[in-house]
Amino acid sequence: MNKIRMIALAACMAATLDAAAQEQEIRLFSHRGGRMEHDENTLSAFQASYDAGYRGFETDIRMTRDGALVITHDSSLERTTDGTGTVEEKTEAEIRRLRTKQGNKVLFLDELLEFLEGKEGLYVEFEMKTHPAALYPEERLARYCDELYRMVKTAEPADAQFVFTSSDYRALRYMQMNHPDAELMLITGKPCCDETIDFSKAVGIKRLSCTMDGTSRKAVKRAHKEGLTVILWPGQSVEDFMLGAYLGCDLMCTDVPIRVKNWLAENAPYIKVKY
Repeated sequence: MNKIRMIALAACMAATLDAAAQEQEIRLFSHRGGRMEHDENTLSAFQASYDAGYRGFETDIRMTRDGALVITHDSSLERTTDGTGTVEEKTEAEIRRLRTKQGNKVLFLDELLEFLEGKEGLYVEFEMKTHPAALYPEERLARYCDELYRMVKTAEPADAQFVFTSSDYRALRYMQMNHPDAELMLITGKPCCDETIDFSKAVGIKRLSCTMDGTSRKAVKRAHKEGLTVILWPGQSVEDFMLGAYLGCDLMCTDVPIRVKNWLAENAPYIKVKY
């Protein structure tokens, strides 16, 4: 969409959103450090988003064969690194020798937490990547969840909001049963709708992350009425952000954090965004 059309969309939204919607603040956070602008899930990506003013981040965690927690989305190493095989079959030492396709070192959870130390106003989603289930049977899943919880909660600043998220309900359920103070978020590949709202309520998880496609403002309003926080994805463009804002979400991720932030400052300052 060209600049003229986007500005027209912003003007249309300003005219059609009701006063309550314009008063709502949206928390925008950097997905994998901004995966379409930077080398995803690397220290340089998180640093770039932080330098741009972001204090909200999302990241992914997997576990090596010997129990180290690695910041990476895929189980397979091929897409993002110079390695082969799967994270779960490698030792910590083997992963530490790898480099990303862009030449950065593979980041570990302890290194990310060290980067976050001392920073104020943080919102961080730690996505529990415990699938395929065959790689995380019951005993290994428990080991993963316990260590992730221990490391994250030990490092969590007093003013931060650290959230454990997953599309694998097994991991969320384990956290519910064994770490009841953990703040949880359910990720689904479905829209915010009666089905996903009812499921979230039934399992007692108050944060619901859904796809924008198929989500309606009516469904988001119902979710809010039921006491749920609504997070929408994907956020691959300014247009995606504008759609999420129109739908009334509470939080939204973005793969293009710097592009969105700059565009909003110039063209849609009426939208209240917390970065």
